[in-house]
Amino acid sequence: MLNVVLFQPEIPHNTGAIGRLCLATGARLHLIKPLGFSLEDKHLKRAGLDYWQEVDVRVWESWEELRGQVSSDAAVYFIECQGTTDHWDADLTTPEVFLVFGPETRGIPASVIDPDKCLRIPMQGTRSLNLATAAGIVMYEALRQRTRAGIPS
Repeated sequence: MLNVVLFQPEIPHNTGAIGRLCLATGARLHLIKPLGFSLEDKHLKRAGLDYWQEVDVRVWESWEELRGQVSSDAAVYFIECQGTTDHWDADLTTPEVFLVFGPETRGIPASVIDPDKCLRIPMQGTRSLNLATAAGIVMYEALRQRTRAGIPS
């Protein structure tokens, strides 16, 4: 299964849009607290439209709580500007993949990141992308790889 993890997301409409992407790709969405908004926020629901109730969402109190539930066979990748491996060069075909994205204004803390599993989206002329855009880019690369490998979503 493809899993998208938002570490302490701050902006509700980004989370709503990513939830919609998760529904479209068959991915599960994990939210790590604290959240910068309520799950009842109108902007979250507006971005997710009427699909939000169909999104497979799990909310976790901390990174450690989620990490404790992740199989040792799972591939966990951190998507950050400082990554040294392009996202398309990572093997996203393992049965269980977790794509971890940080908060919009701060990124993922160094205490959470495994530097050997840090991926980047190549870009020019800007230091970063909108979180929902970045998530969509990496999720659809994972979907492409998994489809070519014959892995059902």
